[in-house]
Amino acid sequence: MPRTLSFAHRFVPGRAGSRVLLLLHGTGGDEDDLLPLGRALDPEAALLSPRGKVLERGMPRFFRRIAEGVFDVEDLKLRAGELAEFVGEAGEAYGFDPGRVVAAGFSNGANIAAAVLLLHPRALAAAALFSPMVPLDPEPRPDLAGVNAWIGAGRLDPIAPPEQVRALEALLQECGAGVTVHWTDGGHGITPDEVDSARAWLASLPRP
Repeated sequence: MPRTLSFAHRFVPGRAGSRVLLLLHGTGGDEDDLLPLGRALDPEAALLSPRGKVLERGMPRFFRRIAEGVFDVEDLKLRAGELAEFVGEAGEAYGFDPGRVVAAGFSNGANIAAAVLLLHPRALAAAALFSPMVPLDPEPRPDLAGVNAWIGAGRLDPIAPPEQVRALEALLQECGAGVTVHWTDGGHGITPDEVDSARAWLASLPRP
C-alpha cells in the first residue's frame, strides 16, 4: 500500500488517458471500500482511493464532526485543503492530469467531495455524491461554471434528509454547476439504481 503521499491509499491504474475516479468512503470505511463502486462506474478509469485521516471512536472519517449532522467547519476546511493537495501529489506520483479527476463519495466521503468543490473548485472536474449533505456555505462562493455534479439521495434517509439534499442542489446550482439529482425511496446507502444512474451520468460527461 503506498504511504509516501499524504494519505494512505490505493491506486489502480486505468486505460491510458482515462479519467481518474477519486473514491471517498463513508464513516468507518477505508481505502478498499469503494473500489468495486469505482469499477462499476467506469471499468476503464484509474481508481484513487484514500483513507480518511480523522478517527471517530476508531472509525476513519475525512473530517471531524461535533455531533450527528453537525460538522466542525474549521476542520472541514483544513481537511478539504489537504485532500485537494493530495490529488495534485497523486497526479505527479502516478502520472495523471489532476484535471481528469472525478470524485465519487458516499456520506462523509460525499460531504468532503462537496467541500472540495466549494472551497477548491479547480481540484475536481466533477463529482458523484451519494447521500450527501451541505458541508458548508462558503463566502465568497466559488465559480463552478463547467463543473458537473450528480447526487444520489434517498427520500427516507434519516442522516442526509431530503431537505439537506435540496439545499446542496440549490447551492451548487447558484455557484454555476450543472447538477443532476437521482432520488430513490430508500435510506442511507448506495442502491443499484443509483449506481446505474451515476454510471450513465458519468458516461455522458466529456471524455478527459
